[in-house]
Amino acid sequence: MGACLALCSLASCASCLCGSAPCLLCGCCPSSNNSTITRLVFSFFLLLGTLVSVIMILPGMETHLRKIPGFCQGGSAIPGYENQVNCDVIVGYKSVYRMCFAMTCFFFLFFAIMIHVRSSKDPRAAIQNGFWFFKFLILIGITVGAFFIPDGTFHTVWFYFGVVGSFIFILIQLILLIDFAHSWNKVWVENAENGDNKCWFAGLLSFTVLHYALAITAVVLFYVYYTQPDDCTEHKVFISLNLILCIIISVVSILPKIQEAQPHSGLLQASLISLYTMYVTWSAMTNNPNRKCNPSLLSLVSNVTTTEPSADGAPGQVQWWDAQGIVGLIIFLFCTLYASIRSSSNTQVNKLMQTEEGGGSGGEGVVGEGGIRRAVDNEEEKVSYSYSFFHFHLCLASLYIMMTLTNWYQPDTTTQAMQSSMPAVWVKMSSSWLGLGLYLWTLIAPLIFPDRDFN
Repeated sequence: MGACLALCSLASCASCLCGSAPCLLCGCCPSSNNSTITRLVFSFFLLLGTLVSVIMILPGMETHLRKIPGFCQGGSAIPGYENQVNCDVIVGYKSVYRMCFAMTCFFFLFFAIMIHVRSSKDPRAAIQNGFWFFKFLILIGITVGAFFIPDGTFHTVWFYFGVVGSFIFILIQLILLIDFAHSWNKVWVENAENGDNKCWFAGLLSFTVLHYALAITAVVLFYVYYTQPDDCTEHKVFISLNLILCIIISVVSILPKIQEAQPHSGLLQASLISLYTMYVTWSAMTNNPNRKCNPSLLSLVSNVTTTEPSADGAPGQVQWWDAQGIVGLIIFLFCTLYASIRSSSNTQVNKLMQTEEGGGSGGEGVVGEGGIRRAVDNEEEKVSYSYSFFHFHLCLASLYIMMTLTNWYQPDTTTQAMQSSMPAVWVKMSSSWLGLGLYLWTLIAPLIFPDRDFN
């Protein structure tokens, strides 16, 4: 009898996994929109792949990964470099690349399938919002196949894919932060004005001061630890230029004409963008191969001198985890969750993110046991977000995770080590400059095009 009940329960779960997104809600979950549930589940797939990638680079895992047939035995399977590459160094790197390659292919597949889906009435919308069990099987299948890709030039080619994808994803992160800051400022100002409670204004002021204080502190620490009197010219330029740009966007955000065109624009947004810009600057400088300009966090704390890698091809130490990587993962998790639940009224950000203003519309709640509404199909008239762009965003996120977990290392098969490279530095810095330009555009666009709606 118990076995029959277990089979019935398993059958109901299987039908739920093969069904639509509303079926995934349990009794304790609040009523929600179909579009939000779908985005959260796809984001869960991404986070699950990220967790697996993190486990693969943990110390001690290389012993188990080397058991994969032909993956890394007695050195490397790269033609011409047999037994020259230390498996303990490269096996975690290869595993992360293959796992993230599988996630990228998975989300790119759905990006291609979901192009031009306009409403939930489109037959492809059922694929987007259901069949989760089969989607999971597809992801597993692609992952297994990725581990049997011949070495060849795969890592070199995929490294450059990761560089380009990460560059675009950093910009998307900045757009999401701009949107979050706008929404945050708008809600708190409205609460203060409608409720006649000055605590909301005090909170806005406190967070603005905190963001600027952290940004200024970061600039000071950068000059102290990441520059030298007779060296590190690039770092001096990076820090000074981004400091000047942050001052410019802060001044522009409070100009009378800007305030008149955008009443909800202010220093809160500028302070958050400035703080994020300082993080990107720091992240870029930590990828500088010149160890004199890039001291490790351990050397700063323990006052240990960091030496340059030897030029005779001796193996270098690969540091899988560092402070900027951990901070990058935290920001990534926040932006991924926010992208899954956001419903913005900011017209400019919605255009950049390919999101419909005000969300979808129409639809009736899905009624579960006891007459409780579980989810609402809010996309019968139009979708609340671009399905294809959302998957493209997750595709880029997979590449960003790959580069973050491997510290943007480019493998050097002749030295048995992986070293940071200047291209990673320039990618991050150029993304910060372009991001600041995008934010500046959101401020001045209403003045340049007064006939358009930029609310």
